[in-house]
Amino acid sequence: MGRYMWQVRYTAEGARGLLSQGGTARKAAITQMVESVGGRVESVYYAFGPDDLIVIGEVPNEVAAAAMAIRTAASGFAVSRTTELLTPEQIDAATQLDVEYTPPAGS
Repeated sequence: MGRYMWQVRYTAEGARGLLSQGGTARKAAITQMVESVGGRVESVYYAFGPDDLIVIGEVPNEVAAAAMAIRTAASGFAVSRTTELLTPEQIDAATQLDVEYTPPAGS
């Protein structure tokens, strides 16, 4: 399973729903959504700044992650950014791959 970070910004309507339902009810709804695609939620945090909510969790693959992003966007209540997270061991493996790369030519 891949680990992802979802950074969520509520629309005005979504913020009204949060006011009505509360944070723990939204956490339960998020957990249900992630579990419905075969994943699990590791952590949920509300935040100040450009993002209202940060979720860390695992889902089986990119298709599951995309399905959740589409569903969220279609609701009109929130906008999310999905970032796939890699472990230090995965980066170690990436540094060992032989990659052919030609940098852009400078002027």
